[in-house]
Amino acid sequence: MDSKHLDHMFERSFPSFGGAFLRRIWTLLDEAIGRGIPMTLSISGPVTASGQHYAWLNPLLESGWFAYLSVTDAVCYHDAHRALASVSETDFNEVPIFGDDGQLRDEEIIRITDIGFPESVLLDTDTYLCHLLRLPEFQCRMTGPEFRNRLGKHFASEEQKNQAQEGLLALCHRKSIPIFVGAPSDGSIFLNSTLLWALKDACGDDYAFDLDLHGEVLESCAYHHWGLFESEAKDLGTLILGGGVPKNFSLQPEPALSQIFGFEDIRGYLYDIQITTAPITEGSLSSCPPSEAVTWGKVDKDHYRKTTESFQCDYSIVMPLLAKALLEKRNRLERLEQELGRDTLLQRHPEAAGYLRPTEGFRLYDRRDDLRETLRKKIRQNADRLREASGHIPKTPTA
Repeated sequence: MDSKHLDHMFERSFPSFGGAFLRRIWTLLDEAIGRGIPMTLSISGPVTASGQHYAWLNPLLESGWFAYLSVTDAVCYHDAHRALASVSETDFNEVPIFGDDGQLRDEEIIRITDIGFPESVLLDTDTYLCHLLRLPEFQCRMTGPEFRNRLGKHFASEEQKNQAQEGLLALCHRKSIPIFVGAPSDGSIFLNSTLLWALKDACGDDYAFDLDLHGEVLESCAYHHWGLFESEAKDLGTLILGGGVPKNFSLQPEPALSQIFGFEDIRGYLYDIQITTAPITEGSLSSCPPSEAVTWGKVDKDHYRKTTESFQCDYSIVMPLLAKALLEKRNRLERLEQELGRDTLLQRHPEAAGYLRPTEGFRLYDRRDDLRETLRKKIRQNADRLREASGHIPKTPTA
């Protein structure tokens, strides 16, 4: 069958087996984006250390389709490497997965799967991060998205100074995309903060940076609440690449709002599109399919049979192709809009409305104060019930 474009190949050339899963993943991404659904993205694995973010992740985020990210501390840490003057792309080389790791250690080469780079890259990054963390603007308590937004500003400045390619945090700072890290202490950015905290604890050094984890969770809930009630689509979708804490954190706002806060009008994700290598029988969060998440309320129970899919695959294999197909389709629709005009285009291709959303995106970080206050107002309105549900006697109203 003729497949003139890459998206046509996904739709027409994968009738069965693993290819059919890929076709269904494509179909759901195409549908969610075409409907204008705000998407969240959770991603685990060394996408920044490997440079994958340059190839497909950053171009995908540039589209404006994704509202916020859930990643690991390591994704943020490795994003800083290439911004430094002491680091170049030639420092990153392919090494054997089953080679002599003892020899690599002797040569001071760090290995991540098949990526090798000098240990000095880590040491220089640690020095740079400690410098940033000592700056006055970091000497306060803040949520993770605020912390990573500020890091992104400094990473961008360093990249521009050293003529390095724009990294992930710099792009998210520019586009006001919030970045969440559900396990911040499990990574080297926090290890560097721990060094400065330990010097304060043991020697009395000045250091006041602190992460507000309660505020971070509430902020994620505020964005979920926005998606359901204030976004144009009044729904949310999620693309899950890998598993682990980034996946779980991106799914937690629904049970936080419905189960913990007891708000009755909360729904889970309408679209849940997952690519993971974890086998479903291992019982981990990484492996559980969207249908299991339905039982927790994290995914919409009325539509999940048509709007969810889990594909057992290494996402680094297929995401470059999927991202290319999505962006090529967007470019094709842009050209058709110029040829046909907006009205005719939408008559022939209704999905163009979602594909051709403004690339500036949702800019949720810019709106964080208002969105958090909207949720706080709802909490205040339900304060007595929430206190009672948590085992506390409601406060008696004052005269």
